[in-house]
Amino acid sequence: MASREEMSLSFGSAAGAYESGRPDYPREAVDWMLAPVREPGRALRVADVGAGTGKLTRTIVEAGAEVVAVDPDPDMLAALRAHVHGVPTFVGSGERMPLPDASVDALLLGQAWHWVDPVRASAEAGRVLRSGGVLGLVWNIRDESDPWVARLTAAMHGSHAEEMLSGDGPRVAEPFPGLEARSWHWTRSLTRAALLDMVASRSYVITASDADRRAILAAVGTLFDERRITDGTGAEVVDLPYVTRAYRGIRH
Repeated sequence: MASREEMSLSFGSAAGAYESGRPDYPREAVDWMLAPVREPGRALRVADVGAGTGKLTRTIVEAGAEVVAVDPDPDMLAALRAHVHGVPTFVGSGERMPLPDASVDALLLGQAWHWVDPVRASAEAGRVLRSGGVLGLVWNIRDESDPWVARLTAAMHGSHAEEMLSGDGPRVAEPFPGLEARSWHWTRSLTRAALLDMVASRSYVITASDADRRAILAAVGTLFDERRITDGTGAEVVDLPYVTRAYRGIRH
């Protein structure tokens, strides 16, 4: 099995599958994370850290904020620039951001905090956030209360994020006293290609051997056939239930 660091830096080689297969973030979750720092008539400055191909970035833009995107992988940032125009991008990580002190109102991480050192990343977030700024952490997680979804997870293996969220949840350190949490339930329809791309974009699958990757994708294809329905356009899809879990903490 690949190391945790190798997994965390593997996504650029599957940027196309990531963009195709991963879900966007609900606007309600982004609005909730940004609510503590919204002020009428004042532009909101937000950094999206671990931005990937821009899944969270585009929702932040839709929420009316000025955004900069930070990611350790230049290939992921290239994909972001192709899909979300006009957003400045910088190579960096949660522990080391190329941003000035007290330069943003909010720092958001989508599917990313489980890859960072929480103490170092909290300190760095505190550096780049203004006093009273918000740290927002969000994950889209498949709803495994559905038995079919639980079998899907078993076929493609769990993730570091799922392990963390099923345990004590994300940890933060100074200058954040703690986290508030909220969740949203929703459903996404995926074609066979999109479902396979979602699986192929996961770090476990990216770093697996060719034989293991083929076996995982074959098992997922079988699950698709078991659950598939025909939508209003005549396309074969599966409806995949999700839970979005969001957390926010206020900088001292």
